[in-house]
Amino acid sequence: MFQPVSLFIGLRYSRSQNRSGFVSFITFFSIAGILLGVTALITVVSVMNGFEGQLKERILGLVPHTVISSEQPIDNWRQVAETLQSDPLISKATPYVESESLVQSATQLSGVLMQGIFPEYELSDSIIEKHMQFGSLSALIPGDYKMVMGASLARSLGVSIGDKVRLLLPTKTIFTPMGRVPVQRTFTVAGVFYLGSQVDNQMVLVHGKDAARLLRRSGEGVNNIRLYLNDAFTAKDVVAQLQTQPLLQNFEFSTWDKTQGNLFAAVKVEKNMMWLMLSLIIAVAAFNIVSALVMVVIDKQGEIGILQTLGMSPTGVLKIFMTQGMVNGIWGTILGSIAGVLVTLNLNSILSLFGVNILGSGFIMQKLPVELRVEQVLVILISALLMSFLATLYPAYRASKTQPAEVLRNE
Repeated sequence: MFQPVSLFIGLRYSRSQNRSGFVSFITFFSIAGILLGVTALITVVSVMNGFEGQLKERILGLVPHTVISSEQPIDNWRQVAETLQSDPLISKATPYVESESLVQSATQLSGVLMQGIFPEYELSDSIIEKHMQFGSLSALIPGDYKMVMGASLARSLGVSIGDKVRLLLPTKTIFTPMGRVPVQRTFTVAGVFYLGSQVDNQMVLVHGKDAARLLRRSGEGVNNIRLYLNDAFTAKDVVAQLQTQPLLQNFEFSTWDKTQGNLFAAVKVEKNMMWLMLSLIIAVAAFNIVSALVMVVIDKQGEIGILQTLGMSPTGVLKIFMTQGMVNGIWGTILGSIAGVLVTLNLNSILSLFGVNILGSGFIMQKLPVELRVEQVLVILISALLMSFLATLYPAYRASKTQPAEVLRNE
């Protein structure tokens, strides 16, 4: 019967203007601490979501999720690709030829990974085509010996569209009157892409048939088929399923996590550590509620004694102070959530307004990637409220143990 009364009194205490200055000071900073902690956690986690999404797009959008390879050219690769693409877990299967190579310009020499691709299989949703600065993948025509490279590589070689470069294959040699020399061919730069990753400096693309000729392979020379999955993180399950198919028994399988897994693991650990550190800030702010409530309990001993004399049970007293403490936590959490969402949605505008460039001078035109997830905001909100609730338990319990006879004797 005292539950509505307990709630009313708890809310009345929380709005009381007669509290000591010290109690008001602690209460204010507990609310402000929760507000700032929740705001910071929502903002930082959203930015890390954005970076993780960019990493997935730029790395996993280019790196094959799964590769099927063979030591010998796959003559029936079209049949194999059609079979693979019929799997609902696989979004695309594309053939390619690959070899370690050297690219030489008039002034520089650089080691790269040459990939021979077939543009008709790549153009539909290729991440490289989406990030082309100059030219297009459609310029790769068999027999024309044209090349597409990353912006960083083009800059280091000092070349641009239309310039000639020499592609050398150190693993393939031929005999000449001068002795054994690497297979080489002059190519014309037909495109430059920019992904903002190490790929820009490590990969060149040529037509698959041109690559096959350089590697001295018959026909199209395809010995690799890369698979792009609807969910890159199901790669191991997909491989286990594909290995049971008779058509794929003699092929080798590899997945993206063998080469890129450590990178994503490091990002996940960093993200978890940021969650932990910022959650501790909220926890410290929430437990300032303990100090404020303990001071209130000491200050309100007489009122507690009177309420108990009038018939209020210890449970009712407990609810009063839990309500008062939760009001502070709710205010901090709600205001922090609103501020966090607003800051996150307008983060780049705010940074631009103050002239702040977090990415550094080399990324003036780039904005921070931000991905606000509603479920994460709810988790942060609920966690902050839970911490606030836990912080109220000790002071409320102490208040419920007040002995009215002892208190009123000293009044």
